[in-house]
Amino acid sequence: MNSLPKDPVMLLSVVNTNLRDYYSNLDEFCRAKDVEKEALVEKLRKIQYEYNEETNQFV
Repeated sequence: MNSLPKDPVMLLSVVNTNLRDYYSNLDEFCRAKDVEKEALVEKLRKIQYEYNEETNQFV
């Protein structure tokens, strides 16, 4: 996950903040940050968070 935090809770915070402030969807975020979308989704799923397209955040 390159420069993103390794800790899942910190990762959640960073991703949701970026989605809120800079990116219109998860695909755009992953392209910009050069992150594998499925790996990101799986890591956050392990702490019970799923991506919600309508709100553009992990909930």
